[in-house]
Amino acid sequence: MTTSAPPVVLVHGLGSSAEHGWRSAGWLDLIADAGRPVVAPDLLGHGSALAPREPEAYAAMESDLLAAFPAGEIDAVGFSLGAQVLLRIAAREPARFRHLVLIGVGANLFADRGLAARLADAFTDVADPEDLTARLFVQMARSAGNDPLALAAFLRHERPPFTTDEIGHVTCPTLVIIGDRDFAGPADPLVRALPDPRLVVLPGVDHFRATSDFGCIDAALDFLGMSL
Repeated sequence: MTTSAPPVVLVHGLGSSAEHGWRSAGWLDLIADAGRPVVAPDLLGHGSALAPREPEAYAAMESDLLAAFPAGEIDAVGFSLGAQVLLRIAAREPARFRHLVLIGVGANLFADRGLAARLADAFTDVADPEDLTARLFVQMARSAGNDPLALAAFLRHERPPFTTDEIGHVTCPTLVIIGDRDFAGPADPLVRALPDPRLVVLPGVDHFRATSDFGCIDAALDFLGMSL
């Protein structure tokens, strides 16, 4: 590490939290051990953050997260929802980012909101019992101690899909990490849209195991200059 290395911001996924998603997998300790300042905020509706049950309360999620950033340039790592929020911010404020790591996102960024609607139903106990992905999200949210009605409200706030033009404004080197069994993939459309991409595909890894996979952790920290 050099003395000029910026802080690292970690942003968790849907239904998780900083403690549940990052500390339990060792990320916070590994980054601290490397001598880098680390900030891991809880997104609205998650963890220690407020958990409103009105969809309109989630309209400013990107601005709220940006306000939690340390001053100046940062390195950032986001998983799933966290990756999506960071990508939106990086497209609007590209100068704030030195490096960006996006985990568990890919072709799903350009899809319709069908999954969001299914998950919102699942968090309000009206899910299809055969929908394994929705059931896993609900199980994870419960294990993290989150309010399912707040998560449903977040999912019901309408957001436009990403466009290749928007993603083209992300100027920093960007590492995309995805498991080859992740429903969010393939990563190719996202990688093609990024101006300066790298791609790591994790063999045999699904969406929910990505951030605890050693290959994911090693690739991300190496990309940020913190080889294990």
